[in-house]
Amino acid sequence: MQRDSRRVLGEFLVIAAQTGDRAASGQLARLWQPALLRHALRLTGDAELARDTLQDAWIDILRGLGGLSDAAAFPAWAYRIVTRKSAATVRGLQRRRQTGAALAAEPAGADDGERNAEALADRGPLARALADLPAGQRTAMALFYIDDFTVAEIAVALSVPAGTIKTRLMHARRKMRAALELPSPQTHDTGGQDDRK
Repeated sequence: MQRDSRRVLGEFLVIAAQTGDRAASGQLARLWQPALLRHALRLTGDAELARDTLQDAWIDILRGLGGLSDAAAFPAWAYRIVTRKSAATVRGLQRRRQTGAALAAEPAGADDGERNAEALADRGPLARALADLPAGQRTAMALFYIDDFTVAEIAVALSVPAGTIKTRLMHARRKMRAALELPSPQTHDTGGQDDRK
């Protein structure tokens, strides 16, 4: 895989930040903020929760940066921290909902279902098909195709085996193809054997 300029710049900034350069730490945060925020949003499903989660994650990222031995591993390492923080945020939210506190704070309007249906209809077929995937498959697809992660990097970011990521990508591609009514490829789908390693 050819390394893009963002990754090379990121490696330089990691090394500089590890030496105590505060400006490099700020630049590193600005460089990766949009991608990490997208990841947090995919995992939490809520923009405000994603921003709060990412803010907490950045504290851990910057604190742990000195212990990162390979600057090239920063993206997968940072995504993994965001993944863990997002999971903790979602678990906390679920606990609050189970106690009823969140339900009391969220008034349900009669037309909520209609608004959600209209919003889904306004999105393009590709976005709808992606949104309909199970969370694990949707996240793997986004990291692979949008964030340009390798299978190995996704495995690190999500704390699952690389084989699981390949399986998720294979099933997600099949579901997307079926949802979009695309013809199957003439060759046998090998579960992503041509995938970036």
